Amino acid sequence: VQLQASGGGLVQPGGSLRLSCAISGSTNGIRARRWYRQAPGKEREWVASHVGSSTTNYADSVKGRFTISRDIANKMLYLQMNSLEPEDTAVYYCNINTVWKDYWGQGTQVTVWGQGTQVTVSS
Repeated sequence: VQLQASGGGLVQPGGSLRLSCAISGSTNGIRARRWYRQAPGKEREWVASHVGSSTTNYADSVKGRFTISRDIANKMLYLQMNSLEPEDTAVYYCNINTVWKDYWGQGTQVTVWGQGTQVTVSS
């Protein structure tokens, strides 16, 4: 089983991105499909899960902004991310949990730039 994540990029605060994860190989025994992320200097954290036919769960930090979904026929997993914030900047990883082991994709970078603030120094 191999996972290939894509869809990351550079976006301004308030923007949206849709991450995709292509799953190749056998999908037998899948118990859950998940997204994780890892920000610079921080541990990897769970973001969202899709369990069974329709059960979804989200970390509090993304609830109401992110939506996890799957396309079984095409072996795809998605993460729709709206209202992005600078704190969402991280490498995002897709994961599938099977009865035998966990599988991980290689990660896709999401960078949310702050709008910045003008600093003027005047004598």
